[in-house]
Amino acid sequence: MAVHGGEWPSRLDVQALLESGWRPTPFREFVLKIHSRCNLACDYCYMYESPDQGWKTQPRRMARTTVDLAVSRIAEHAHAHRLPALTVVLHGGEPLLAGVEHLRHTVTALRAALPDTRVAVQVQTNGTLLDPVFLDLFAALDVRVGVSLDGDAWAHDRHRTRRDGGGSHADVLRGLDLLTSPRYRPLFGGLLATIDLANDPVVTYEALLAHGPPEIDFLLPHGTWDLPPPGRPPDLSTPYGDWLVKVFDRWYGAPVRETRIRLFGEILHLLLGRPSRSETIGLSPVAVVVVETNGRIEQVDSLKSAFDGASRTPLHLARDSFDDALLVPGVAARQIGARALSPACLSCDLHRVCGAGLYPHRHRSGTGFHNPSVYCPDLYRLITHTHQTLTTSLTTLRSPP
Repeated sequence: MAVHGGEWPSRLDVQALLESGWRPTPFREFVLKIHSRCNLACDYCYMYESPDQGWKTQPRRMARTTVDLAVSRIAEHAHAHRLPALTVVLHGGEPLLAGVEHLRHTVTALRAALPDTRVAVQVQTNGTLLDPVFLDLFAALDVRVGVSLDGDAWAHDRHRTRRDGGGSHADVLRGLDLLTSPRYRPLFGGLLATIDLANDPVVTYEALLAHGPPEIDFLLPHGTWDLPPPGRPPDLSTPYGDWLVKVFDRWYGAPVRETRIRLFGEILHLLLGRPSRSETIGLSPVAVVVVETNGRIEQVDSLKSAFDGASRTPLHLARDSFDDALLVPGVAARQIGARALSPACLSCDLHRVCGAGLYPHRHRSGTGFHNPSVYCPDLYRLITHTHQTLTTSLTTLRSPP
């Protein structure tokens, strides 16, 4: 099924999809917005600097009754679909602002409600509040910690500032030094970095690599066709693709594998015929759902960068299940693979690998999300370069000595 014209996915007929034999993929990742405020003021933040300013009416912290309701709904979903494993991400804002005891209650309740399910609990933090009290809690409850860091001090502090304009890099490094100490290193989940074209790609990668992360996730700055990302002109140039290719060559060409880079790993998986495991690329069903601090069930929060209300649904934990959320048109659109792609994407030889990129980056007034990514030329550049590099490597392996 494809939609031609109109706001995609509002015209998606979910009932027709069900009648055609399609069945939704159960959610396997639950993002709990445990705290809706932040102690930083990053200028590119999709929560606070995007067209959607809904955070202003959200409770600052998810109440314990809401936490318990979320846990109950997650357990209900897991049991109904016999999920052997799932992931819960404690997110914000800055989730550590919720406090040690609130986080303890949340994770303990999850473990108690799902004794027969492997629950991977993660917290994504800006790192400035990490201390032995938080880390001892995470060690006791087996919680992995991801930290946002954009590179060296010059790169990081240009965007990730405090409300008074001061940089946060020194405080993040203090938290990272503690997290990567022998006592807490097993908790380290990896680093998340937002790309800035002004930063040297190899210098940025090596600054992140210095902390020994098990994984690095490079994020393209959020933008749409109506609100293009910085430095992304409306032409066929490839500034972000070129930036990522330089990192890829440094990473792939290292004599030993120094870390995982999520985007590159996903592209390699797809080129080798395996399914994607990330919403950023490929056509695998997206199985992520968000719960806001007020208990509302929403689509992935990066949609807030597209337009006001893009991530919202009419659902609430108090009256609706996560199964109900699977039938929201916007959720279904991200689970039907190539049927959700625009004609331009379907005509591209890389559409099964690219998958039109991250969903929010496709938005354009009038056609909604039924468009190629605003990063289309960049993704094509990166994927074709990766394919050429992989082909050369495999050819070399097959060649006789």
